[in-house]
Amino acid sequence: MNGIMIQGTASHVGKSMTCTAICRLLADEGVRTAPFKSQNMSSFTMDIGGGLRISGAQCVQAEAAKTRPVAEMNPIVLAPADDTAADILLLGRPFGRMDGMEYRERFFRKGLEVIRKSLELIGVQFDAIVIEGAGSPAEVNLNDRELVNMRVAREANVPVLLVADIERGGVFASIIGTLELLDPRDRDRVRGLLINKFRGDIRLFRSGIEFLEKRTGLPVLGVIPYLENHGIEEEDSLGHAEDMQQPQYDEWAAHFRKHADWPRIRQLIFGGDNR
Repeated sequence: MNGIMIQGTASHVGKSMTCTAICRLLADEGVRTAPFKSQNMSSFTMDIGGGLRISGAQCVQAEAAKTRPVAEMNPIVLAPADDTAADILLLGRPFGRMDGMEYRERFFRKGLEVIRKSLELIGVQFDAIVIEGAGSPAEVNLNDRELVNMRVAREANVPVLLVADIERGGVFASIIGTLELLDPRDRDRVRGLLINKFRGDIRLFRSGIEFLEKRTGLPVLGVIPYLENHGIEEEDSLGHAEDMQQPQYDEWAAHFRKHADWPRIRQLIFGGDNR
């Protein structure tokens, strides 16, 4: 399968926005592109027709990819019901409510089966897949039965681009710590780093890039400056419809391409290797 998976050092580091940019850049090149997120914890879902609902983030990414959203792009949605339980949407339809332990123990095999079938369908219908992870792949207490990060990268057999948010601070520790906690086989699947939401003079970060590349052995494939007023609804946005701007997909994709090494990212998507 041609594709790439975007994982992050934490939640809200810019995985959704990175996927959105890549979807638009590929679509502009005439590549039939599908977004994919196996499992999404979100209260923000959208009707895609036929009574089916998936996460708004994957609908946005499908629009960026110039394709119609389908349930297989986001086969599992967990809509929080309270602090311990969530309502499950499976392939766009209500499946039931489970607490965290019940979901982990009873739903894992069912979820993995649906994810595999969804990936197979997308692999037949599209030329490339852009997969979004969730949270961090280094949640060591959950990784034996997780359904959304490295297990999905292995199922799809795609390389991983690791995104970190420099605006939060601690970008070096978050990147190196994440890589150190990965299983060696999964660590080898990470082929590049991306620094997101940069503000200021890039010259002040040159030594930081050199440090990361030397310490991790991975290329930094972009330092993306913060962009205001892109109008793209990010995952779990609390914005109201009347306040939404027209999404600036082309502007955001051009901004991303300007500050990322697009040829090398594209090479990863279509089977190349940066190392």
